[in-house]
Amino acid sequence: MKEPDSSTVFAGLDGRADAQLPTWYGRNTDVSEPVSFAEAIRALPRAIDTTVAYKNPCTGEWVETERFNAIVEPSRLREQAHADDVDGNNGDSEQTDPLFHIPSDSYTILNPQTVYGPLEEVLRGRDLDGTPIADLVFGEIRQYRSGGEVHMDIMVDGLKVTLSDDRDREPITMGVTSGYDFFGGHAVYVEGFARDGACSNSIRALTDKQIVKHVGDIRDFREWWERILAQLDLVANDLIGFIEDAQAIDLDFTELPFSVEEFYELLDFPAYLAERAAEDALANATDPFVLDLWTLHSGATYALTHFFRGREGASLDEYVRVANDILFNPEGTVERVERAYEERVAAAEEGEQGTLGGECGLARIEEVSDDLHASVQQFEDREEALRARFQAAAE
Repeated sequence: MKEPDSSTVFAGLDGRADAQLPTWYGRNTDVSEPVSFAEAIRALPRAIDTTVAYKNPCTGEWVETERFNAIVEPSRLREQAHADDVDGNNGDSEQTDPLFHIPSDSYTILNPQTVYGPLEEVLRGRDLDGTPIADLVFGEIRQYRSGGEVHMDIMVDGLKVTLSDDRDREPITMGVTSGYDFFGGHAVYVEGFARDGACSNSIRALTDKQIVKHVGDIRDFREWWERILAQLDLVANDLIGFIEDAQAIDLDFTELPFSVEEFYELLDFPAYLAERAAEDALANATDPFVLDLWTLHSGATYALTHFFRGREGASLDEYVRVANDILFNPEGTVERVERAYEERVAAAEEGEQGTLGGECGLARIEEVSDDLHASVQQFEDREEALRARFQAAAE
């Protein structure tokens, strides 16, 4: 992903917590003394609204309007005013612009403390196996566009998934990813998230994205967070089942008309990501010709976590959905690959480059799809049960 303007690593809920970063996480950061979550949230830029005016070009006068408000950062307004005084009202070109956005008067400002303060309250009252979650929470907060756009990973050390076939492997740690912006582009959102400690891969969008828009009355965020954390407990219990099922389903690339790298390209990964995903999948495969779906999924998340060149948000979300389908919807993944390969064959035929090999390739994919169909009923049953529990938790 594109580098953020700044990032903050945190451990512990507040200054009272006895918290340290997990060893596996600390190895991947150069932060020796992380701040607490409460400190990190309170250090984020805030927003207030102020009056907007437009200049009448006929009179040269400024006319105020109540139809729009300027969303601005208050501490930067003070810095700007101080700079104007010092510089004789000339301003300071090096000051960060306090203006975020000029929305309509229906825009509701949701500041970080408004959203994440209730999360602190919810976490403070919980424990995991007798240890207060206040001592176990950790993660990272990333700021973009001068702090007007924020994304964060919030994890709980010990809320984990351990693969049964490898007890010495670092666990997969569960949490949420959340964020917002003051530009009207991102509503406040949160969704299930996990970090694979063995390779630092981020597994995103493990639950449906929950959204609160910057419109209307401010909702009860404490209740919102209670429901989300209840869903997260369910995901932790079920993720191991999805992974173990995926480990039992292989794709034999000696029987398929494309390579591992082409597999990712047929899923619409750009070439640079497909190459990185294939490298990782092949490096971790027991057999370089027969790869299970968990290994293929891990290759995709490796590429997205460490090499994606776009921004967090919508540009990343589509690739995350494709990667997650490898794990959660294997039949749909193979069907998507089959359609893409069929389009490739059709394009080659239109260019008078079609061959019998293309038709044979389609037949081989169809055989794999038929074989896979008999193996994926457990995925559908598990997903249906998980969604039913999500609904029950939400209610």
